[in-house]
Amino acid sequence: MTPRLRRLLAGAAAMTGVLMVLGVYTAAAGAGLTCAGRWPFCDGFLGLFPANWGSFLEWFHRLVAMLTGFLILGTTVQAWREGVAKGVRYALVVATVILPFQIVLGALTVTEYEWVILTAHYVVATSIFTAVVAAAAWGLADRGIPRIADAVGLALVGAPVMLVLAPHAFVSFGPTTQAVYYVVGLTTYAALVAVTLWANAAHGPRADAYDRLRFVTAPASVVVVALLIAGRQVYGPALELAHLGGTVLALVLVVGAAVLVRGGLPIPQAGATNDAD
Repeated sequence: MTPRLRRLLAGAAAMTGVLMVLGVYTAAAGAGLTCAGRWPFCDGFLGLFPANWGSFLEWFHRLVAMLTGFLILGTTVQAWREGVAKGVRYALVVATVILPFQIVLGALTVTEYEWVILTAHYVVATSIFTAVVAAAAWGLADRGIPRIADAVGLALVGAPVMLVLAPHAFVSFGPTTQAVYYVVGLTTYAALVAVTLWANAAHGPRADAYDRLRFVTAPASVVVVALLIAGRQVYGPALELAHLGGTVLALVLVVGAAVLVRGGLPIPQAGATNDAD
């Protein structure tokens, strides 16, 4: 894999996460409503230029979405040109195929702004993010102990922050808090997905140690992404309690992963490759 493709993979994963956080902030600030139900136009001169801060946010979100889409497409093309591991290529294809649906849903969030559409928009965005993160994890990392330990450590930092910032539990869940929550949550989720994939690829006489790690990080990643999706809903007392319980569960699982890593992991068999090759 060329350094250029490695940079593209890292950039695509980062940009997709940034786009999702920007989308959360834009929605929480009500900026999409400034376009008065018009898409692809908005307000301002000829519907092409921002008339206020709200419409600027919406326009900027659309700009980042366009750039991210082209970046994912370009990364996919480059991956196929280089003939890298099948898992990397197919994950990028999944992300690319989903992109048109996300564009349509993005337009509908402006013209319709209904709960089902907003939820679908975030679920599809999460699917794209997952696919790009998986491609980056497969394509970027040697799955040695330091890299796995770093990712678990990142999740161990993120999970408690998610608990503190849980929607409507301990702090006001305004636009800025939501943005911070999703920066932390998406980072934690990406770290858990990466660890799960690296642990799944480990070979050697003590691969069972990585199996135990994977059996902890895989459900942890599912819980975290469920929390992120649930965070986009309208909250009542029951959902608040369920969200807190899920966050505590995620924290317990991440702590369990950290204990396994701290207990020592065998070095993967030299030359081992992931099962996506």
